[in-house]
Amino acid sequence: MQLDAGAADGRSGSRQRVTFWHGVRAFLRLGTCSEAVMNVVDRGLGRPLEREESATVPLAGGMMQHGYQCGMLWGATLAAGAEAFGRFGGGPQAETRAIQAAQRVVASFRTQAKSINCFEITELDWVHARRGQILRFIARGGPVGCFRMAGRYGRMAFREVEASMAESQTDVPEAPVSCAALVARKLGASEMHAVMAAGCAGGMGLCGGACGALGAAVWMAGMPDGPARPKKLSVEYPRQRAFVERLLKTTDYELECSKITGRRFESVSDHAAYLREGGCARVIETLATSGA
Repeated sequence: MQLDAGAADGRSGSRQRVTFWHGVRAFLRLGTCSEAVMNVVDRGLGRPLEREESATVPLAGGMMQHGYQCGMLWGATLAAGAEAFGRFGGGPQAETRAIQAAQRVVASFRTQAKSINCFEITELDWVHARRGQILRFIARGGPVGCFRMAGRYGRMAFREVEASMAESQTDVPEAPVSCAALVARKLGASEMHAVMAAGCAGGMGLCGGACGALGAAVWMAGMPDGPARPKKLSVEYPRQRAFVERLLKTTDYELECSKITGRRFESVSDHAAYLREGGCARVIETLATSGA
């Protein structure tokens, strides 16, 4: 069943024109690339989700600052999932749409930045960075480059999500479709949040990067029950870090989807078949248990 935009959750608003400066200002105001891009895309699509946007903060720096996929990609992917849910409700069709939109936003980002990983873009290991390294990053204009990228990519991601949702769709696999949505549901997510997380599948849009199921769990951990949440999360992110540590022990200290699974997925149907055959069952159970 297809729903009109906004009919599924009642949180739609007026759509906004997205410009370069929207992304720059959002980054300066909010402080992280992940929240900034999701904020811009959500408002462009008329779907502001402040609590969900704030929960993306730990995904900045490439997943808890580990240098994997740029936080802008996590934010854009979650915004794409929100649009998929608003248009198509829950279930396999919406999850498929979310993954396909994620594929597009990843491809456009790679074309623009030449890499999707924070470490390769910034040339900085945020987890182990020393004061001198950070100062060199600032001196060579690193922050300015990130602000500019947020400006360019926020607008680009908005266009890619819109274009993806307008495409015709014929191949919708049976559930489960997305590992990330599956983990989100096991952690108690609403159907909206499960679909929002769906595009993270296969290392985000099936690109094989850092585990998308882990990304979904880290994101979910930033949204406590109830309508309100703290304005600032703990710098240590204990709940999110617990997910990372448990997964590392389960996967022989690998975080990348392509290394954990030993393969890349050719399509949404390929990934869904892998899940139905028991693929990543141990990873999924580990993440679901971590949230207990």
